Amino acid sequence: MSRRLDVLSGVHFVQGDIACAEGAIAAGCRFFAGYPITPSSEIAQHMAVRLPQVGGIYLQMEDEIASIAAVIGASWAGLKAMTATSGPGFSLMQENIGYAYMTETPCVIVDVMRGGPSTGQPTKPGQQDVMQAKWGSHGDYEVIALSPASVQEMFDLTIEAFNLSETYRCPVILLADEVIGHLREKLIIPEPDEIEVVERRRPEDVEDYKPFQPGENLVPPMARLGEGFRLYITGLTHDEAGRPRASSPEAQERLVRRLCDKIRLNRDRIVRFEEHHLEDAEIVVIAYGLPYRSALPAVEEARRRGIRAGLYRPITLWPQAEERLREIGERAHRVIVLEMNYGQMLREYQRWIDPDRIVFSPSFGEAIPTPEEVLALIKRCMR
Repeated sequence: MSRRLDVLSGVHFVQGDIACAEGAIAAGCRFFAGYPITPSSEIAQHMAVRLPQVGGIYLQMEDEIASIAAVIGASWAGLKAMTATSGPGFSLMQENIGYAYMTETPCVIVDVMRGGPSTGQPTKPGQQDVMQAKWGSHGDYEVIALSPASVQEMFDLTIEAFNLSETYRCPVILLADEVIGHLREKLIIPEPDEIEVVERRRPEDVEDYKPFQPGENLVPPMARLGEGFRLYITGLTHDEAGRPRASSPEAQERLVRRLCDKIRLNRDRIVRFEEHHLEDAEIVVIAYGLPYRSALPAVEEARRRGIRAGLYRPITLWPQAEERLREIGERAHRVIVLEMNYGQMLREYQRWIDPDRIVFSPSFGEAIPTPEEVLALIKRCMR
């Protein structure tokens, strides 16, 4: 067991929300601002205890709008920062999330999803925020969003979210669901030297520094407030120095193209997915998050019965592996899409896969698909 309080190495039996908080601390998060909301509240509660132990700062804010604003400010002050919420709180954050994309502010936003819309089902699972994660704020920008399916991945993908955020200087969203957040499983926390942590790339030249001048992979290095750098941080269209250029079509095009292209052109470095038995699959199941946990044993049982079934799991929900999905659609006889919503990612898959080959199976609230139900659906698709 490590004696370092920032990395509690060893084997633990914890909730997914707690694993998320520990992953954040292991990644170097030293600031959390949030407002309690089911089913993410355990993240805030755990961070309130743990951050003071590692020299970090926890702020209980008056609402979600103030929470994301505080996170943005902490990031510009040089800290790795995070907040956690669920659907209604995520909605309240959207304007400031857009500001974070515009100002290229690295931070992590954890959304432990529940049933909606509105107050919906606070204690039941859902996957109804995946489109809000992509399109919640106005304007053109590209999103990175990750989908954990286990307690271990709540830890691992939180670290990855911080690493991606620092690499591409943007917010990164962790989209879990209520069951994954509240599930208790074994968590293995590696030794500190086994955890890859990306640190922010900082500028060296105080005199000539421009906070939005593209660097490696179109990503500018980022100074922190108070170090002598000239910083103008505005949500208005701005030039490379940060000066407002709201009336300039050239500045708008140059800025928006770069905000999008720094993600689009690095898609292959960002996207992660998992495949099972796709080499000969006639029936392919696509599932992420909680439904993946039912889909995998169903596919394995189908293969034991002689059915050539396979499974594709997107770990990165935004962006997606478009070319790989096209390949799957061209080879499969049927593609079964499982989601805990009424067809949000389904619309995306229909762009890359012939809609006539897709069979959609939604679920709501506690009606989570069981492995037996998924297996029955696979068998029906063979007829």
